[in-house]
Amino acid sequence: MSVSALLGVVLLVAGGGLLTVGLLGWRRRLPRNRFAGIRTPATLRSEAAFSAANRVAAPPVLAAGTVCAAGGALALGTGGPALTAIVAVAGVGAVGLLLAGGLLGHRVAAAMPAPKGSCGRCTCRGGGCTAVRT
Repeated sequence: MSVSALLGVVLLVAGGGLLTVGLLGWRRRLPRNRFAGIRTPATLRSEAAFSAANRVAAPPVLAAGTVCAAGGALALGTGGPALTAIVAVAGVGAVGLLLAGGLLGHRVAAAMPAPKGSCGRCTCRGGGCTAVRT
């Protein structure tokens, strides 16, 4: 397998994964999990915060998936310096879009009120809440 084919397949698979996560987030069908979506203490605080954060982050995540998929398609038949440029632009562009989406999603989740019946200043993780010490 050539380097361009390998990089093209990696970018296409990453693009497909990002498009899937973006669509699920947009449709509010992405469940809280360990691997996909915006995962900060604020977004994991409640199902509503996770859903809202991932809905807001969906457009940049979808754009990142599109950039990866397009870069992968272009990389398949390319070599040399053009391959390097394609992979670099697709990689940096996707990471930048993902960071922007993550920041937007985190800000939305942080602005949401704490769920009823929870501690006011806590860090929630899968099993429960622990108080933040200041």
